[in-house]
Amino acid sequence: MRVPVNSAIGEFRFFRSWKSANDPSPGNYSVGIDPNGGPQVVIWDQTRRRWRSGQWNSVIFTGVVNMSNVASFLYGFKLSQADENRTRYFTYDLLNPSDLLRFRIGWDGIEQQLRWDDGEKKWTTVLSQPDPANRCDLYNHCGNYATCDNFVSQSTCNCLQGFRPKFPDQWTRGNWSAGCERMVELQCRRTNGTAGGNGDDKPDEFKRLMCMKFPDLANLWLSARSLDACKRSCLGNCSCTAYAFVSGIGCMIWTGDLVDVQHIEQSGRLQFFYRLHHSELDDRRKIPKVVILIVSLVGACFLVVSLWLLRRYKKDLKGLSAVSSMACCKEKDASVFDESKSKSKEFSADLSGKSDILTDGNQVNGPELPIFNFSNVAAATNNFCAENKLGQGGFGAVYKAKLPGGQEIAVKRLSGQSGQGLEEFKNEIILIAKLQHRNLVRLLGCSIQGEEKMLIYEYMPNKSLDNFLFAKKARLDWRTRLSIIEGIARGLLYLHRDSRLRIIHRDLKASNILLDAEMNPKISDFGMARIFRGNQNEANTVRVVGTYGYMSPEYAMEGLFSVKSDVYSFGVLLLEIVSGRRNTSFRSSEYASLIAYAWQHWNEDKAMEIVDPSIRDSCSPSQVLKCIHIGMLCVQDLATHRPTMAAVVLMLESEAPTLPMAREPTFSSTRNSIDGQDVLNGQEIVSSNDITVTMIDGR
Repeated sequence: MRVPVNSAIGEFRFFRSWKSANDPSPGNYSVGIDPNGGPQVVIWDQTRRRWRSGQWNSVIFTGVVNMSNVASFLYGFKLSQADENRTRYFTYDLLNPSDLLRFRIGWDGIEQQLRWDDGEKKWTTVLSQPDPANRCDLYNHCGNYATCDNFVSQSTCNCLQGFRPKFPDQWTRGNWSAGCERMVELQCRRTNGTAGGNGDDKPDEFKRLMCMKFPDLANLWLSARSLDACKRSCLGNCSCTAYAFVSGIGCMIWTGDLVDVQHIEQSGRLQFFYRLHHSELDDRRKIPKVVILIVSLVGACFLVVSLWLLRRYKKDLKGLSAVSSMACCKEKDASVFDESKSKSKEFSADLSGKSDILTDGNQVNGPELPIFNFSNVAAATNNFCAENKLGQGGFGAVYKAKLPGGQEIAVKRLSGQSGQGLEEFKNEIILIAKLQHRNLVRLLGCSIQGEEKMLIYEYMPNKSLDNFLFAKKARLDWRTRLSIIEGIARGLLYLHRDSRLRIIHRDLKASNILLDAEMNPKISDFGMARIFRGNQNEANTVRVVGTYGYMSPEYAMEGLFSVKSDVYSFGVLLLEIVSGRRNTSFRSSEYASLIAYAWQHWNEDKAMEIVDPSIRDSCSPSQVLKCIHIGMLCVQDLATHRPTMAAVVLMLESEAPTLPMAREPTFSSTRNSIDGQDVLNGQEIVSSNDITVTMIDGR
């Protein structure tokens, strides 16, 4: 199937229904593509819209419920690059070419996707739209400025905040077709876009709406390339009623009424912002003075109690401040508490919350972890002196320290401003203490005292891979790079298959690969890792964590992660090692990412141009081409198309492996490696030159 998409062509209707079940003459319904404002599939009842799929974001149609759970969708749809006529094409290709699949629009206006069941000798329905059991699937069922929710027992339709039913009597009787109207006129329209003359100069504001199908009739605003730029474009246009910025689509702006808004559970990471008069969002004006007075009195009481507690524990606080005020860079002794010592009264006085953090009844029993005394660790790092600071990550600062016996260690200190916290700290202790492999960083112990939490690692004199790969390229010859690639692959294989716990790292990148004195790679930072148990192959999360540019499509868009998520990250890392360039270094070029750059050169038989110029003349072409091929296999859009790490290790170690054909990674050809300000609903954690994001739905 191949359907053109071009705004100049306009709507393209490629299926027409029968008039009835027995009459093949042209009927009332048709289905096709509307290319405007992000292409989407639309079903028309003559000239009226009956259903739409929502905009295509290079991975899914954003308005199709549970699309990620329908395997046949993910296997087939793809939007090509524009040709010389600025026309793109929707295509559909089956994962298994021997399967038979067809689309049709029924005489009753139901579009169906059918697959031939060779055993039953009949066509079976894979998916049908609109869903007869879901009234919200019908176009604009609740009218303008209203949301339709088929997942609640109460009223199906609800007005957006700041709006009220246009005809309340009809609304209470269940007739929602008239929709809703504004309660307060927009400030911009009151003043015709100029400053108000009545002292009310505050501009309109925007309300965020999540877990929703985007409204219909959007306009693409190609000049706005970030969330902030999209917001400014909307705010400066009095006709603009809403905006959204979505990776894979870009900036969408709505200039008319908001129509066909539907609540969809799996679209939690997609959101748009609609415009309201500032008074509708200014909660301070709605707080009674008596409430403000009560809150002030409670705050004053809390302050008095806090001062009393501080004075009561002044002695303890002085003891802690003495550690913090030690002269920087003076040599001190450090000692390690073993398990027997940790059970003593002396140790218990130094540690608080040991049983809450270091024990977990749900975890597999593992080796006991040595406990370092906080004051002694502070002494070993020369009171966390800046001269001993090795780097700064999402967790916090990392310091070099030396034990009394001369052993050098690395101390990872949790920052109070860190986006990561107790759960990540606890997760890393539980996981790394139980893992033993030459390509995984070794955890020597931890230190916990009050709010102070630290992890103690073996010291890596060559720091992280990104320090060499993007700054000291001359010191990384091809032999060393290949050894690093193979070491990382073996470490991941151990995590995925050979360790007692099946572990998904979820944040594999160059800055999380440490190098020892012999340049052996060691995977580090397991704060985001997750354990798979038994026969579990895939999991879903509403808390997406990781680094843009390294996150697989199904994880970034749908929160689905598996061992294949790590395979995708490994593929990106492999291409970075070969090219000596960051995946995100192509933002200002004609390529969306390193993956898009690599694919085009690979597809045009110019793969050697990808290779870092510093090693291009000294490397083995056959080995380099094999690595690039493996990298392209690892970054394919569909998890089912990517190899396992066992297959990757086998291909790397084989002299002349037979490699399957790689498919074009269309998701990574879009600009998904966006800047930090484009993070829509999460907290940014900036680490080195990487942008790590934690996105939590509805929180």
